[in-house]
Amino acid sequence: MNIPISASTSTPDPSLRLAFDDPTFMQRDENRGIRLQLELLKADLAQREADIHQTVVVFGSARFMSMEDAQAKLVASESSNDAAKIAKARLAIHNAAYYEAARAFAKLVATDGLHMPPEQRLTICTGGGPGIMEAANRGATEAGAVSVALNIALPHEQLPNPYVSPHLSFKFHYFAIRKMHFVMRAKALVAFPGGFGTMDELFEILTLVQTGKTPRVPILLYGSDYWKKVVNFDAMQAEGTVNAEDIACFQYVDTPEQAWALVKSFISGAQHA
Repeated sequence: MNIPISASTSTPDPSLRLAFDDPTFMQRDENRGIRLQLELLKADLAQREADIHQTVVVFGSARFMSMEDAQAKLVASESSNDAAKIAKARLAIHNAAYYEAARAFAKLVATDGLHMPPEQRLTICTGGGPGIMEAANRGATEAGAVSVALNIALPHEQLPNPYVSPHLSFKFHYFAIRKMHFVMRAKALVAFPGGFGTMDELFEILTLVQTGKTPRVPILLYGSDYWKKVVNFDAMQAEGTVNAEDIACFQYVDTPEQAWALVKSFISGAQHA
């Protein structure tokens, strides 16, 4: 049932405002539980209404740029004869390959989804920001599909990238609720190279699967060279802090096609189990 909302927003006297229509009251520490619930409900209800039932979550560095932008940066840096700028631009070219891979992977997922009924379709979901997130939203858009964006309020504002679907773009204050939404509909998760935020999201998901708090789904680490260099999972197993079953929670992939084939194989197997 819809509750009629008073026109109190135009009333200067705060005493005449309804409780839920009073921003100062809603932001009190005592109402944190209510705000958590609202953040959970808003994105959940909107996705239900849009027939978003299953997602493929793509996350990774917000710092990577498209190959086109990286090449332009290299050209500009070479004309400056600044060795530090040239080295940084060459690194941007290297990392742009991940941007283009995320874009291609998302396009594969979205293209297949266009031919499926809503209850079977896989929808790309990202953190909604720049870098790898932008690449995945971009790939979905180029395929003619919608995609979900779960943005986060940060001290240095992270604006939604230009490829998000506006009606499926959500902004969160609480990291915890945002992470819940990443997992709630996820049928696969693909982690591209990234920094602290990527590591935080990856290890939270690995922990949820390890402890049985969420069903086992494909967790793919894109870019085996990067991941094996940055995180020594074998050393963790050798030291006895994880076991072989924990390591089996994820797989390394190095091409968009390989990643999509593994996701499709897992889902097909689950449907016929």
